[in-house]
Amino acid sequence: MNSYIDLLISDCDGVIVDSEIIVERLRREVLGERFPLQELDILLAGTFGLQSHDILARVEAHFGVELPDGFHTELRQRSEAATFRDAAPIAGVREALLAVDLPLAVVSNSRRASVEHALQRAGLRERVDAGIFAAEDVERPKPAPDLYLLAARRAGVVPSRCLVVEDSATGATAALTAGMRVIGFLGAGHIPPEHGEVLRELGVEALLRDMRELPALVELLRGEPPRQV
Repeated sequence: MNSYIDLLISDCDGVIVDSEIIVERLRREVLGERFPLQELDILLAGTFGLQSHDILARVEAHFGVELPDGFHTELRQRSEAATFRDAAPIAGVREALLAVDLPLAVVSNSRRASVEHALQRAGLRERVDAGIFAAEDVERPKPAPDLYLLAARRAGVVPSRCLVVEDSATGATAALTAGMRVIGFLGAGHIPPEHGEVLRELGVEALLRDMRELPALVELLRGEPPRQV
């Protein structure tokens, strides 16, 4: 069988570890001490996958305020501590990624230390043989395609032969803009019911709700050429 995929790339938060929901709850709690929760919830809807400073910039612009010096750093440190302590691996992710016979890279908007910790916690650090690419590796993280293009370049694989697993619209946009094929993962705790349709409209090739189904889905897509857009 011909294979049309040479590299598997996975997001980290919300794909390998169920951390996004922890960060969202903490951010809502901290910001809720300063701003009306009902208005805040509307503003923050759909922002998962963005970097924290971009989300906070949106809050500042909406409410016409400037958050105090040190607020961004404190929130980041508290978020990292909470995810280090509480984020559990996505059910079945280790077995699924071990069963896929492709080189694996991890691309994340989180900092490298957080990604390394998540991979260790999931028992996947040794499985990632094509590199870890984190926010500090590029000037423009997701939704820009730069991190994904960097991962493909380092692996020596053309973007169209890369298959990406992403949960957020931000990450899917980055991978699609890079010219890669994308599976949308819907199995993390923070995913709203309508999110699959959002990802489909962006152009993801398939949706996945149970990580245990990933190996079969990857094998199926490997035998299919990229769709012509």
